[in-house]
Amino acid sequence: MKLWSGRFNKDTNALVDELNASIDFDSRMFREDIRGSIAHASMLGAQGIIDKEESEKIIACLNEILSDIEAGRLEFNRDAEDIHMFVEAELTRRIGDAGKRVHTARSRNDQVALDFRLYLKREAIEIKGQILELMKVILKLAEGGIDVIMPAYTHLQRAQPTTFAHYMMAYANMLLRDVTRLEDCLERMDECPLGSGALTSTTYPIDRLRVARELGFARVTQNSLDGVSDRDFAIEFMGCISILMMHLSRLSEEIIMWCSWEFKFIELDDAFATGSPLCRKRKTPT
Repeated sequence: MKLWSGRFNKDTNALVDELNASIDFDSRMFREDIRGSIAHASMLGAQGIIDKEESEKIIACLNEILSDIEAGRLEFNRDAEDIHMFVEAELTRRIGDAGKRVHTARSRNDQVALDFRLYLKREAIEIKGQILELMKVILKLAEGGIDVIMPAYTHLQRAQPTTFAHYMMAYANMLLRDVTRLEDCLERMDECPLGSGALTSTTYPIDRLRVARELGFARVTQNSLDGVSDRDFAIEFMGCISILMMHLSRLSEEIIMWCSWEFKFIELDDAFATGSPLCRKRKTPT
């Protein structure tokens, strides 16, 4: 039974179900979905909206589901429309009707918005860390190349003399901008939408601030309609990543050119070279 099918008199067509299903790709958010449900259930019990014992039972079962998925003991069911319905259905299957109470004072709309923000927050933080690690490598290369003279090019024509360090620091500056862009993006997405309901919140006496703190958000969204519909943060994140990939692509192309016989500036270790003659390590001394 679908969460939204109460007023329908017949099952939806299988093709419609297949079109609507998103579990093949949103299943990657299972950790975020379960984290959100645990925080929500904890708040429901603390506020007396559901029985405290039921809240604890829900939380314990959600932790079991999380462990089973991570250990490979529980596989995603493609008959579930999305990861949210899959987790709730599995919870209800294990503990009965008590599992359905996790949806009290919550809509799938604000649940989706929550999971998406949690997932992108985690990804942005991880990517930022990887950029910083790459910057350490580049800075180390620059430090060792202060006295290495090389030509600087404009339109593939030699223009002025420069150093390898100067070249590397250009990329360090690009990556620093990528880091600060991600930090700005993280600041704007660091709002908890849970409690927005379908779009006009809920009449239950929920504690949004408690849930936001438990999930590591800096604050809650200020408008329920905007809270469930906002995807600005996702578009901004994609913009940040697109610019980052442009910088990495530029660096990669520079490496390919410098490896070629036309330039002969550097050699790639065999462990990182491809079968291309442009990147294959030369056998003759340089």
